Amino acid sequence: MSAPRLLLRIEGLAVAGGALALYFHFDYGWVLLVALVLAPDLAMLGYLAGPRVGAFAYDLAHTEVWPIALAVAGVLAGWRVPIEVALVWLVHIGVDRLLGYGLKYPTAFKDTHLQKV
Repeated sequence: MSAPRLLLRIEGLAVAGGALALYFHFDYGWVLLVALVLAPDLAMLGYLAGPRVGAFAYDLAHTEVWPIALAVAGVLAGWRVPIEVALVWLVHIGVDRLLGYGLKYPTAFKDTHLQKV
C-alpha cells in the first residue's frame, strides 16, 4: 500500500474514532447511531439515473463538509440533534475511508479517489 493511501486510511480511522469518541462522550444513545450509520449510502440511488448523477449524489453525501457544517450549526444554536446526526455521519465517512471507499468519479462506481474498488 502506498504512503498516501495508507495516510488516507489512517485519516479515516481518526475521523471515525474521533466522531465515535465524541458521540459517546456526550452520552448519545445507540439507537440513532444504529439507525443512521448507513444512511449516507442511500445516495447510491443516484446511480439509477446514471454514473454522472450517481457519483455527484454519492460524493455530496460522503464529503466531510456537510456534517462538519451541521455540527457547527448545532453547537452555535445549542441543539443536540444536529450534533448527534453530524457525528454519526462522520463515523460513516471515516469508516468508508478506512475501508478504502473514496469519493467517486463519474466514469463508474468503482472508480474512486483512493483506488479502484
